[in-house]
Amino acid sequence: MKHTYHIHGMTCNGCRSHVEETLSKVDGVSNATVSLEKAEATIEMESHIPLETFQKALKEDGGRYSIHKQGEHHHHPESKKESQPKGKGTGTFYCPMHCEGDKTYDKPGDCPVCGMDLVEEQKLSNSSTEQWTCPMHPEIVKDEPGSCPICGMDLVPMQPEASAEEKNYKKLLKKFWIATAFTLPIFLIAMSEMLNDNPLYEVMQQKYWNWVQFALSIPVVFYATWMFFERAYKSIKTWNLNMFTLIGIGSGVAWLFSVVGMLFPDVFPEQFKTESGAVHVYFEAATVILTLVLLGQLLEARAHSKTNSAVKELLKLAPNKAIKIVDGEEVEVNIDDIELNDILKVKPGDKIPVDGIITEGNTSIDESMITGEPIPVNKEEGDKVNSGTINGNQSFLMKAEKVGSDTLLSQIIHMVNDASRSRAPIQNLADRVSAYFVPTVVIISLITFVVWAIWGPEPAYVFALVNAIAVLIIACPCALGLATPMSVMVGVGRGAQNGVLIKNAEALEKMNKVNTVIVDKTGTITEGKPTVEKIGSFSKSFSENDVLNYIVSLNTNSEHPLAEATVKYGKEHNAEILKSTNFSAVTGKGVEAQINNNKVGLGNPKMMEYASAELTEEMLDEAKQFQKKGKTVSYLSVGDSVVGYVVIGDKIKETSAKAIKELQSKGIDVIMLTGDNQETAQAVASEVNLADFKASMLPENKLKEVEKLQANGKVVAMAGDGINDAPALAKSDVGIAMGTGTDVAIESAMITLVKGDLHGIVKAKNLSNAVMKNIKQNLFFALVYNTIGVPIAAGVLFPFFGILLSPMIAALAMSFSSVSVIANALRLRRVNI
Repeated sequence: MKHTYHIHGMTCNGCRSHVEETLSKVDGVSNATVSLEKAEATIEMESHIPLETFQKALKEDGGRYSIHKQGEHHHHPESKKESQPKGKGTGTFYCPMHCEGDKTYDKPGDCPVCGMDLVEEQKLSNSSTEQWTCPMHPEIVKDEPGSCPICGMDLVPMQPEASAEEKNYKKLLKKFWIATAFTLPIFLIAMSEMLNDNPLYEVMQQKYWNWVQFALSIPVVFYATWMFFERAYKSIKTWNLNMFTLIGIGSGVAWLFSVVGMLFPDVFPEQFKTESGAVHVYFEAATVILTLVLLGQLLEARAHSKTNSAVKELLKLAPNKAIKIVDGEEVEVNIDDIELNDILKVKPGDKIPVDGIITEGNTSIDESMITGEPIPVNKEEGDKVNSGTINGNQSFLMKAEKVGSDTLLSQIIHMVNDASRSRAPIQNLADRVSAYFVPTVVIISLITFVVWAIWGPEPAYVFALVNAIAVLIIACPCALGLATPMSVMVGVGRGAQNGVLIKNAEALEKMNKVNTVIVDKTGTITEGKPTVEKIGSFSKSFSENDVLNYIVSLNTNSEHPLAEATVKYGKEHNAEILKSTNFSAVTGKGVEAQINNNKVGLGNPKMMEYASAELTEEMLDEAKQFQKKGKTVSYLSVGDSVVGYVVIGDKIKETSAKAIKELQSKGIDVIMLTGDNQETAQAVASEVNLADFKASMLPENKLKEVEKLQANGKVVAMAGDGINDAPALAKSDVGIAMGTGTDVAIESAMITLVKGDLHGIVKAKNLSNAVMKNIKQNLFFALVYNTIGVPIAAGVLFPFFGILLSPMIAALAMSFSSVSVIANALRLRRVNI
């Protein structure tokens, strides 16, 4: 009998194998196979087993996964969608090693897989309103300054609540000082044994000093570092073996050995005893190890706060207040109170509160915090402005078009957070190694004990115990696990500061391998701000004014940049807007509608063919004169006749030629694919020194070209900004969207360039190279560290050089290994892209 069920809550291969093992252990199950991709479990059973039995088994295993019949959709209590903060929650928390993919939690704690402290996602607060309270009566909270209604004292600004990150650091710092205060005297007592005339023994015998060490160790073990043993127990119970498994076993064995030796000295052979007859205890080793590990966690917590510093800097860009124009009056409002279409006033030096469009005035705006470009950008009426950017020395009025979470700044922060939590494919290598790491280290530790106990010098068992503990302590799977996510987090933040938004870690890794870049023309190589240069007529029945009226009437329904240019031109020349019906856009060709009972079409030659309107040689020759200068010509058909045309110019971006040259210097092939005609494409390609291009490309042609290149072994990045680019963007190995383009293009892409110029591709390539290099450095460091450290701790150098590694030195080395990986990743904050 075989049944298939849906499994909810799995995020990684470790989850899959764990669920499979749990279901296989249910009585009556002959075989259980779980698929992570399909989120399904196929269970073979001797006779029917109620679904409730499987649900109970998963619940008793920790409740992280749920099982139900196919077709039913139950929300798991810890699923991402339901992991948002509740009440006054400080944010969303996730594991820095991404053990469970992008799974998040609504409160701080330990990762159930690796045991590490969960990290708080940085994001804009739900409310940026400043509040005021009474220093004598904290229950009084007001939205504005004033006096306390109870005691009359002036209200003071409320201090923002410390982040979970800061709270965790302070908690660890407090425990570290307590651990240090009790560990230091234990260490001094133990080290005094090395003195010939130990003054402590004049006070009392060694066995009594052992009791003092025991008493001093209790606060260290059972308070300051007890969390390590809790994590170790949890890891063994769930069989998610990790760093804390090794620390718990190593330091726990040392401490328990000491307690037993102190209480029952007669059960140990003579080689474990000192000259006084007391068993040699290792309270100092256990407490020093635990304190050093705690120091490592403390340094790691502080270093973690720097890895997402880019997001924190972006958060600071969001202003709290704005000036709203209400009935002609200026009213200061909270940022949360701004609504769509509100008119706002931005004064010199102020941060722009939301995304919008300038309705009155002109200014220069510093957009460096979002685009990475230091030169202020001149803005005039009709231009778009973004939240968080800084106004220059002129006041202006703007209309709010995007507020709250829809603003560019909010979207950037959201994208950076999502990308920071994503997994790069290279991380699978570390995951595969880590899966076997801890069991292998435990086996090596046992082998070390046996080898030293049999062949080691006297006291053999003492050497065996100490070296076995050193092996457990020095091994650090966390350094391996942190190697990739730390570099990704810092790299993604660095990209955001330079206007390069990375959707996920996979994009960073793939961009490193890209050897072919396909670029669109309009809005990618060119500015995407077309202007009408001429209206022409082919028919005596249609004057140039008639042609303009038809073109504007048709294009009022379209959102294409070329259409906006003609509508703007028509308004400036008082064009008459004729009533149009049955409007439709013909992808890659143009638009059509019914005007004055006539079928009207506007677009390229393929649109004229679609409209059954014939273009004569004379018409094409007249158009070529403009196209050879890089202009775009769109034809107007009424019925089955081509009656006129419009010439549109689009200036080439100043950075395009330089960016293409830089990409080519890196050995990357750059190809331009455009829907425009051959002559226009040739003119643009010549100006940017681009030899490889194809014209008259429909969306499906661009898609096929990407597929063709990929079939030839090329790793393709596609850069575009329009709806017609979306299929090719999605199909390419790395889709790159211009931030000035359409939402569809941005949604289809893996990388978005905020400024929307080709130099952003160079930045993305440089960033990708730097991040992948950093990841490989981290992986090399972690692997070499463990490859060298474990054998040394096992004592391989002792026969040749007489060198042994103290468990305490091993603990110090282990603690700093993870910190070193994070420190190396932090170097990406200063990388020049």
